[in-house]
Amino acid sequence: MRRCRDAPHMSLPSRSDLPWYLAPLPGWLEDLALRLAWVIVAINLAGTAFGFWYYRVQFEATPLLAWPVVPDSPVATLFIALSLAAYKLDYDADWLHALAFFGCIKLGLWTPFVQLVVNGQGDLWWVMYWFLVLSHLGMAVEAFVIHRYARFSVGAVAVAAAWYGFNDVVDYFVSVAGGPHHTLLRAEVVAGLGHAIPAHDYAAAGAVVLTVLATFLALATRVKTLETRLAD
Repeated sequence: MRRCRDAPHMSLPSRSDLPWYLAPLPGWLEDLALRLAWVIVAINLAGTAFGFWYYRVQFEATPLLAWPVVPDSPVATLFIALSLAAYKLDYDADWLHALAFFGCIKLGLWTPFVQLVVNGQGDLWWVMYWFLVLSHLGMAVEAFVIHRYARFSVGAVAVAAAWYGFNDVVDYFVSVAGGPHHTLLRAEVVAGLGHAIPAHDYAAAGAVVLTVLATFLALATRVKTLETRLAD
């Protein structure tokens, strides 16, 4: 990493005139999030710790080689925590910002989709069930603050797309070290692992669609930001 030239911690980065689908949050909320960045970093680090604890049983059944691709949500909260920390410390790490954006979009929307549409509450305690749904939606909200300090360079987006594309492949299509590497679905716990289970297909489709969506949103943000600057 290298230090940014504009020292973003001294004043908030300007807000580009982006379409609503790229910047859906009101400006005051973006500003508040940037001012409370260290608080949000702490919250996400706590979420990362909880997430690794949540995956403890699946870790025990997973070869060590595959551990990095198992805890998708905890890794995503770690990415956003490090991204915000890099912003506050004036470090230019666009690849990290892109990873954080992809992670928050993908896991922030995939988990509620799976819980609400694929899994259902089942025997999960209702407080935990809704905590999972709402906390992950909060991750998706966080993603739309990153455009204020990230460039979303083509190289950075390529890194994030490659990482999350690789995750999709090894999670749902080609296991690299015995599986599964994705979050266990309730239907798989009951009926056994296998691609023939509709729940597996729904989860896989959601993951792939969200990786494509994150790629589009990141590149569209870069294009629209550049267009705005050229117009000025």
